[in-house]
Amino acid sequence: MQPTPQQTQAKGLLDARPGAVAEPTGYKVMGKTFAILSIRRRDGCGWLILKCDPHLAEVLREQYSGVGHRSHLDRRHWIAITLDTDVPSGEIERLVGHSYDLVCAGLTRKQKAELAALAG
Repeated sequence: MQPTPQQTQAKGLLDARPGAVAEPTGYKVMGKTFAILSIRRRDGCGWLILKCDPHLAEVLREQYSGVGHRSHLDRRHWIAITLDTDVPSGEIERLVGHSYDLVCAGLTRKQKAELAALAG
């Protein structure tokens, strides 16, 4: 099954993050997970799990039917976006950046320096 345009866009956004590494368990920066992408579903609709500010997560769940919770991760800090639903591409792009920034903010000074060197 071919990925949809929004699934391809999500993968491109994740791959473009400085220091992002795609692993079987998800996308990581400096060993810390910031996203989990699934594009293999029978109904053709994939999903993207992202770290999120707890207040923003609640607002997003109320605003979009395509934002909810999936997996064992703490629902206060992680959201699941069902791709190809009512969540606009621009919002997904913003939320990928938000997730990445939250994880990067928790890195040690040494890790931040290593990441800055990778970003050039």
